[in-house]
Amino acid sequence: MRPKFKSAIVIGAGAFGTSIASVLSNNFEKVYLKVRSQDIYDALKEGENKIYLPGVELPINLTPIMDWGELEKVEEVELVVSGLPTKALNSYFREHKDFFENYLKKGIPFVSLAKGIDTETLELPDDIFYDIFYDYKDNFCFLSGPSFAKEIVEKQITMVSIAGRTREHLEKVLEMLKSDYFKGLPTYDVKGVLLGGALKNILAIASGMIEGFGYNHNTRAAMITRGIVEMLRFGKVFNAREETFYGLSGMGDLILTTTGELSRNKSFGLEIAKGRKPLEIIESQRSVVEGYKTTEAAYFLSERFKIRTQLFNGVYEILYKDRDPKEIMDQLMALPIKFES
Repeated sequence: MRPKFKSAIVIGAGAFGTSIASVLSNNFEKVYLKVRSQDIYDALKEGENKIYLPGVELPINLTPIMDWGELEKVEEVELVVSGLPTKALNSYFREHKDFFENYLKKGIPFVSLAKGIDTETLELPDDIFYDIFYDYKDNFCFLSGPSFAKEIVEKQITMVSIAGRTREHLEKVLEMLKSDYFKGLPTYDVKGVLLGGALKNILAIASGMIEGFGYNHNTRAAMITRGIVEMLRFGKVFNAREETFYGLSGMGDLILTTTGELSRNKSFGLEIAKGRKPLEIIESQRSVVEGYKTTEAAYFLSERFKIRTQLFNGVYEILYKDRDPKEIMDQLMALPIKFES
């Protein structure tokens, strides 16, 4: 069947950006991935992202691009997707503001895949995009939910939340991403979706440490339950809807990343439990561990707004204050007994 749409541009060819590009390939004649590394470009030319998704054959209508001049020549663009991590959004999109505004002026929707909080400004991705592209807020949608990149490209059934400000743009994006195995559920609760996607990464790190110390399902279940309580406290500060945290982008994503073996954040926590230092782990790999920086941002937010978050703060103490992980866990268990809330 002939694709419904012409061209889509995906900025960033990491694991998740590539996986969403593969979903779009079902509905677009051409999907262009903007990359910056020669090895990724060469691999994609051969039909595989050997760096981030080795062993997975990609659709033939995915085309990598390194040169901006070549990107500017792409015609009939109907969707732009950013697969960049939160820390890169501000500088990247300010530098290329004019290029993306040309699409936004035409009413073309823009989807962000970022899951994090900017440590310098304490802004979520929507704040960053709305500030840079103030006149085009309605164009932006934000995707989050339980979705390992490898399973998406393997066409495992996946459902995510897609948040936006207008029904018009949400409906466009939902149609563009819809396939037999991938489906987005719409919501107007942008803050709730983004907070869930960001904060669950911190709890995934905690889950990795728990597993690394030999604790099992009981301990993880307790951590997840308490973690949701603390996530809701952040949500109240941002006027997010409570039910969002019990949906795909909250509880759904939290369960996946705290239990699944493909979670980068959980793997990071496992390495911490082995005695490795956080920066040593970060510097030894190319994949971004969003939860590392988000932990610091969440700590600053909790300090600014006086949010009671013992679990999140405990992870911060381990990652940024060089505290012993086992000692922190024992302290959390020794907290005074209170009625659960």
